[in-house]
Amino acid sequence: MKLLVTGGCGFIGTNFIRAHLREKPEDFIVNIDLLTYAGNPENLRDVESQPNYLFVHGDIADATLIDELFRTHRFDAVVNFAAESHVDRSIETPHVFLRTNVLGTQTLLDAARRHGIQRFVQISTDEVYGSLGPTGAFKETTPLAPRSPYSASKAAADHLALAYYHTYKLPVLITRCSNNYGPYQYPEKLLPLSIINVLHDREIPVYGDGMQRREWLHVSDHCRGIELVLEKGREGEVYNIGGVNERPNIEVLKLLLEILNKPTSLLCHVEDRPGHDRRYAIDSTKIRTELGWEPLVSFEEGLASTVRWYLENRSWWERIISGEFRNYYERMYGNRKKLS
Repeated sequence: MKLLVTGGCGFIGTNFIRAHLREKPEDFIVNIDLLTYAGNPENLRDVESQPNYLFVHGDIADATLIDELFRTHRFDAVVNFAAESHVDRSIETPHVFLRTNVLGTQTLLDAARRHGIQRFVQISTDEVYGSLGPTGAFKETTPLAPRSPYSASKAAADHLALAYYHTYKLPVLITRCSNNYGPYQYPEKLLPLSIINVLHDREIPVYGDGMQRREWLHVSDHCRGIELVLEKGREGEVYNIGGVNERPNIEVLKLLLEILNKPTSLLCHVEDRPGHDRRYAIDSTKIRTELGWEPLVSFEEGLASTVRWYLENRSWWERIISGEFRNYYERMYGNRKKLS
């Protein structure tokens, strides 16, 4: 099979490509990535020389380039990871998120339709559902109610993808995942940001009271779910992929400090983010019963292995935080009001 993977130099895309090439070396992957701040070509440096992998530096919203790639390689399937994905950044620059997440997805859908793609997997997020009350979980039938520019752009892309299925019969499938964590995650996200801060004995910024609840999913479990949807999922369907591991952010951070043998005094409560969703939880019954998926990595095991990865790969994240991310960190967290 020939796969077009978009955004493959980002966190989840990197892990997906690595796993796919390892498990299916007979397949051929073309990875297109614009290499914005979170796209890191070093993530896949060790697979660049493989004959079944090709990297293309480009923009998924560039219709001419995308059409040329489809004509040249005659892809069987597309897995669309490419997205601007950080809520804080979407509050600062929403237009960037609309261009990539909505117009970029439309460009891919148009090319897939013209060239007869057999499968188009749109990678989405549980954030499109909005915020939950104290009980219950998001189902695939839950109405979308995004509350940030980021989640609104992803919801729009999901609606667009399903519209292409219903209007043009394009074989679209959508996955929506809970909070991912694991190796190669960009340092602005909660866990890598906190790990790196702790290693420097810096305070960890905690939004509000820290009781926002999230369901955590190791990226390897997520990638296995995506593979099953790609292979066996029903066209026109949405599949939730959740870790069945719901915890308050403050509890996650305390566990991290325990692993690193650091004091809880490093936790620093700051004013909450605008429009911050209070709780997410996913009902993943559908992918379990239809496709036989289940998470294999416990949160305790996954968090410990993630900490080890960041300890063993200091040069990877040190190069990142020495540049653009340092300025972003100071802008977003350095001037935030501390809560007493």
